[in-house]
Amino acid sequence: MKHLFSNIKGDAFGGITAGIVALPLALAFGVSSGLGPTAGLYGAIFISFFAALFGGTNTQISGPTAPMTAVSMVVIAGIIATNDGNVSKALPIILSVFLLSGFMQIGLGVMGLGRYIRYIPYPVVSGFMTAIGVIIILTQILPSLGYYPKEDDEFVERFKPHAEEIILENILKEEAGEGILVLEDFKITIERSSTVTPHDILVESQTLASKKTSGALGAIKALPRAINNVDWLELILAFGTIFIIYGFKRITTALPSTLVALVIMTSIAVIFGLDYRPIETIPKGLPIPNLEIFTTFSFPNLTPYIFTALTLALLGAIDSLLTSVVADNMTKTKHLPNKELIGQGIGNSIAAVFGGIPGAGATIRTVVNISSGGKTKLSGMISSLVLLVILLGLGPVASRIPAAVLAGILITVGIGVMDFKGLKAIPSLPRDTKFGPLRVSSEVIIMFVVLILSTFWNLVYAVGIGLIIASLMFMKKIGDLTAERSDLKPLKEEAWGDEVHFPEHLKEDVFIKHIKGPLFFGSTSDFQQLISQIPNSATKVIIRLGRMQYMDQSGLYAMEDMLQDLNKRGVLVLFVDIQKQPKYMMERIGIIPQLIPKAHIFKDFKKCMRWLQKD
Repeated sequence: MKHLFSNIKGDAFGGITAGIVALPLALAFGVSSGLGPTAGLYGAIFISFFAALFGGTNTQISGPTAPMTAVSMVVIAGIIATNDGNVSKALPIILSVFLLSGFMQIGLGVMGLGRYIRYIPYPVVSGFMTAIGVIIILTQILPSLGYYPKEDDEFVERFKPHAEEIILENILKEEAGEGILVLEDFKITIERSSTVTPHDILVESQTLASKKTSGALGAIKALPRAINNVDWLELILAFGTIFIIYGFKRITTALPSTLVALVIMTSIAVIFGLDYRPIETIPKGLPIPNLEIFTTFSFPNLTPYIFTALTLALLGAIDSLLTSVVADNMTKTKHLPNKELIGQGIGNSIAAVFGGIPGAGATIRTVVNISSGGKTKLSGMISSLVLLVILLGLGPVASRIPAAVLAGILITVGIGVMDFKGLKAIPSLPRDTKFGPLRVSSEVIIMFVVLILSTFWNLVYAVGIGLIIASLMFMKKIGDLTAERSDLKPLKEEAWGDEVHFPEHLKEDVFIKHIKGPLFFGSTSDFQQLISQIPNSATKVIIRLGRMQYMDQSGLYAMEDMLQDLNKRGVLVLFVDIQKQPKYMMERIGIIPQLIPKAHIFKDFKKCMRWLQKD
């Protein structure tokens, strides 16, 4: 406790500054997610406080971030679409996914998996971060132009036949569930169909129109209509915001340019009484827990989203721990990765209960906190309280912020989150892989696969596919290196130092095999060539294992197959200097002592030679 209050002045200034910086981003991320500005603000309040209190990075400021919001946006849109476009109906399931994600993060920390996050390859992270930027930019173009597909009557009209079809299909599903869908009861179907109003068809049509234009691909498809129906006032507000954000940074960085842009553009819109589109109303009063998460909980409803929750948990872990590394570099301290994951998980879980979107450690806010004097966990907690005070005191004022201003802010966030460092390095990366007639960099392939799949298909699967490709390419490289270094030549072509004086009369009778490096699935094909290299005159084979520190299951069975073949041919096999892990593996399946008796295992080559000469 004493340590917590050891830097009150610096933590207060750091926390207040970070909270002010977080405000426009929290509102913008909430709007972008699809749950509204309040969800972003609630997420920032609860994650910031509890991640700071229970986390393992003293100066970390947490809250909604671009990557977490991009994934959340996809999750939210998908669940709302499966619930007939009804946000109220979908909300408990959405928040349950976020809650499960928080629990998973806690589990990752408890299991001590925080230290393994660093093994995710850079090209996967780079492709994903660039995709996040592209998605945010593309999805914010429509609101920047003042175009909302649900409000385009001509566009919505196209979906009415499909909407009627879906409504009728839902009626038939209900009747099938009630057991009344039989020929003589079609009159009930007709009666129920007659109760469908034009408003019901319109709402369903609007849902289909929103779904058609959701995501990056949907935004691209809707762009021609958006340009033809542009609202010039909204476009000016968005461009004005972007101009101020980039322009004000050139004047001074003492004040956050995002906040300056938000205040200036909102003031202009309000003072001049412009006919702009405001964000959703932010409710007054303290946040209230959404108990429907628990009262309406249904495991079958949650099951399809377990993998999605895990993706959110892993992404939040990566996002947070990368920020922790930045904080360490700035403060010359060392964070506790597993404790940080537990803190982030607790923050995300509590935020979900109150209706907030998930988040992670936020790099910009953390840097601002440290630069402003923040040194302890108190700074993150103060940042949260600043946002709570703004919510309680300035909620009605914040509700007058133009939606186009937040769209402009998000476009700059999208540009900022893209990995330009990785993109600039593309020409200089080694072209180590053949792709048809061309030679390209394997890392560039991974980066673009993740980028394209994340942007136009599925963020969750894109990362998984990227990791698989990166793993396979890594395994191939290791296999190639192992094959290059592995010695498959007979003794007379190359000998180790202690083999130089090998007795001449034994050279025809004894074959020596050197195994260098691990024996794993990437190198077994080369190892299996050994049988064909053993001369017919050899009655004994010495396998030197001192440089084989590791053997996997593929290598183990390749070794067993080779030993069985030699055993059938009556060739005696001797092991020299077998290492601990390979010996353990061979003992587990009986290679030792069934195929290689312990009497045929020697600690060094000299002892093996004495045994041979004695024999």
